[in-house]
Amino acid sequence: MDNCTHQHHQQPVGKVTGRLLMALAVIVVFMVIEVVGGVISGSLALLADATHMLTDALALGLAASAQFFAARPADSRLHFGYRRAQVLAAFVNGVLLAILLVWIVFEAVHRFLTPVEVDATLMLWVAVAGFIANAIAFFILHRRDEQNLNMRGAMLHVVSDLLGSVAAIIAALVIAGTGWLAIDPILSIAVAFLIGVSALRLVRETGYILLEGAPANIDIAELETDLLKAVQQIKSIHNIQISQITPEQPRLTMHVTVADARDAAGALAEAKACLEKHYNIHHSTIQVEIGEECPDMGAVSDDAHEHAHNHEKAHRGGSMKTQSGAAAFAAD
Repeated sequence: MDNCTHQHHQQPVGKVTGRLLMALAVIVVFMVIEVVGGVISGSLALLADATHMLTDALALGLAASAQFFAARPADSRLHFGYRRAQVLAAFVNGVLLAILLVWIVFEAVHRFLTPVEVDATLMLWVAVAGFIANAIAFFILHRRDEQNLNMRGAMLHVVSDLLGSVAAIIAALVIAGTGWLAIDPILSIAVAFLIGVSALRLVRETGYILLEGAPANIDIAELETDLLKAVQQIKSIHNIQISQITPEQPRLTMHVTVADARDAAGALAEAKACLEKHYNIHHSTIQVEIGEECPDMGAVSDDAHEHAHNHEKAHRGGSMKTQSGAAAFAAD
């Protein structure tokens, strides 16, 4: 029987370390060019773009390292392995980028109040070279509907550089044509604002996962309804808790009740199959309880399910226990 109708597809994580290392090589080569060009020309836009590329090199190196650690297997201390290294790397990259953007805004305001002469011709050529480098790196990293937060964090740094190069090109053309030096810091602030929005969004999203937030694409009420329809042996569900190892790897704990102990094994198998097939939840701990009494929190009526979802941590690992005449079975 299969009445579980809500399907949630996920993109495969894939091997991204090679793409990260290729992009890193491109960024490092052109970073040196922009640092030299920015110092000689005196352009803040170029220096900001060169600084971005320096942080990009660090960000891409961090992202590649996180991918390497994420591939390591679980051990006795880290039961889910090192997969959250990707999320942590993305969080750090977002924070570092936000700090960098604050510095750029500060320098831009200083340059606006105290204009500095700029070699527009050199600035233009170096900015074009930086644009080409960033475009190549972006092409290497970009994939439509990218779900890997680590890759998204690294790519955000590259996108910031790409926009910074565009700003430097425009500023160089304006300065060469009109001599208006203020365009350089103005465009730098504009780019910082655009990238800052994405950086804060990345920090918020990764921080939410690190704080054990539930996946936004899974509605707990709908999941409960689907399971009750799909598994006839289950009479009620409570204490549903969902978190994320990574965005592609949700994990769930919950309690379900059945009327007859003979239905426990079948209900458990069908529930886990439904979660895996239609919600991509491959890490689940389900405690099957006989009758109406929950050994952990007492009787929970059907009307109180919604209020009980976040009441307690469900038990992990295979176990069997009894209390007040109610038998409970938990399985991963």
